[in-house]
Amino acid sequence: MTLNVLNKKGEDTGRTVTLNDAVFGIEPNDHAIYLDVKQHLANKRQGTHKSKERSEITGSTRKLIRQKGGGGARRGDIKSPVLVGGGRVFGPKPRDYGFKLNKKVKALARKSALTYKAQDNAITVVEDFTFEAPKTKEFITLVKDLKLDGKKLLLVLPENNNVILLSARNLQRTKVTTVSELNTYKVLDAASLLLTESSIAKIEENLKA
Repeated sequence: MTLNVLNKKGEDTGRTVTLNDAVFGIEPNDHAIYLDVKQHLANKRQGTHKSKERSEITGSTRKLIRQKGGGGARRGDIKSPVLVGGGRVFGPKPRDYGFKLNKKVKALARKSALTYKAQDNAITVVEDFTFEAPKTKEFITLVKDLKLDGKKLLLVLPENNNVILLSARNLQRTKVTTVSELNTYKVLDAASLLLTESSIAKIEENLKA
């Protein structure tokens, strides 16, 4: 797949870039995508939920009624789970929701997500750029010139650039990431991908193997 390279003003530079079919043109694997997204969301969970059990409730241990002769069920102290305000039986405890996923599966999921974006013509290529100083107005102008305004956008940079990151930080529908931090969830969450020339080279280098 061949795409035109645009400059910051949205003008065609006359150059083109060919996306590697080993990364942007594979047979998508939906199950790999599912597993990778599931792991990403699971790793984000704090897992700090906790309810008090019978031994952790504050209250008297006095037996409320006698064991026999009352006509009702046996009952212990006021912390019993069958009473209002008592402890909870088998309640949630702090736990780690993360699970292991092979690197090859994660790579397959990323390539599948990128392939879907390529099939949907949702990838725009821009030449490498930066700003002199962090200015949100400049970034908004860039997005408008590239005809990407109004879309949920993910800009992928070859490496960290604080000037661009700070320029886009206040925009709700725009996210900026680097190639090393790119994951399946971010790709699928965006309606459009904005890739720089250097980013494409790095993505292909990381995933074509």
